[in-house]
Amino acid sequence: MSNEKIMAYRRENGRVGVRNHVVILPVDDISNACCENVAKNIQGTMALPHAYGRLQFGEDLELHFRTMIGTGSNPNVAAVIVIGIEPGWTNKIVEGIRATGKPCEGFWIEQYGDIDTTARASRKAKEFVHWASELQREECDMSELWVSTKCGESDTTTGLGSCPTVGNMYDKLLPKGIYGVFGETSEITGAEHICEKRAANPEAAAKFMKIFQAYQDEVIEPFKTDDLSDSQPTKGNIEGGLTTIEEKAMGNLEKIGRTSTYIDALGPAEAPEKGAGLYFMDTSSAAAECVTLMAAAGYVVHTFPTGQGNIVGNPIVPVIKISANPRTVRTMSEHIDCDVSGILKRTQTISDAGDALIEMIRRTSNGRMTAAEALGHREFVMTKLYRSA
Repeated sequence: MSNEKIMAYRRENGRVGVRNHVVILPVDDISNACCENVAKNIQGTMALPHAYGRLQFGEDLELHFRTMIGTGSNPNVAAVIVIGIEPGWTNKIVEGIRATGKPCEGFWIEQYGDIDTTARASRKAKEFVHWASELQREECDMSELWVSTKCGESDTTTGLGSCPTVGNMYDKLLPKGIYGVFGETSEITGAEHICEKRAANPEAAAKFMKIFQAYQDEVIEPFKTDDLSDSQPTKGNIEGGLTTIEEKAMGNLEKIGRTSTYIDALGPAEAPEKGAGLYFMDTSSAAAECVTLMAAAGYVVHTFPTGQGNIVGNPIVPVIKISANPRTVRTMSEHIDCDVSGILKRTQTISDAGDALIEMIRRTSNGRMTAAEALGHREFVMTKLYRSA
């Protein structure tokens, strides 16, 4: 595996990307229309509308900037147009993205209006598209990839098949030098003691437990007398045979394999700083939010185990769907990239399935469109921590 090569884009800061997007990034919700108009004008660009960016403050505002800057900085993005209502926050995001060395230009609507801003941003976006379209893939080591994971629409087959497949992949690729990340804080409930023990050092374990306890204090304790069954487990989880959050948590942790340990615990959208290895990230269990946060942290390929059949995608990161449920593979085949239902049929081992996933990661990195990409799934969902000022 150490000699495995991929064809990818080498960015200005040395990172490896597997896509080559030109992104039109709105600072705030009221700039969405202008960004979408630029994307309509210039083929080869993609707007990322979202619902937030006004009257946020404190830690919530810090997370907003971290997500915006991280999204534009992701190695799958070649160049960025940033559009906001005013220059202050717009320039803050532009400068953050420019720190990676990639082309980034900012525009604001105040004192100009939508029509003029759209025209000026469109001209610059066209320049970026011409420039990005001539960039060439080059041979890179597969060990340079940053690979994230999150499961969704889980059932009994997820913990038995698709999640262990991801875990086997990590067990094989993490020693080769890749970066990995898992999260879903709420869905570790009941297995937090196991997750704590999988830390590589006491500091990482303590950081994880602090994050986990904060979730318990903020969500579980205030609402412990309420019925949370519509959320954890979800109706889809229950339909698939998972009757408790503890069952769900045990399957969730199968994604980190048998031998892998995490070296640090990160905040939402926080980029890892301790070198190659596996990280835990404090994220929502909502699929689109979680993938958005991990993409903002710099991960360029996402592995997504599903039982009942989750259809989520992401605008900038290819989402590889893995399923071990024979019914889902049969009825939702257009959404599945890696069929590991042979595990349940006893025609495939976990190790064989892990190898199949590694091969799909390689093919995806080389340019193969995932099912979510081919079907147009570009879910980009920001995380908001509390009410606006």
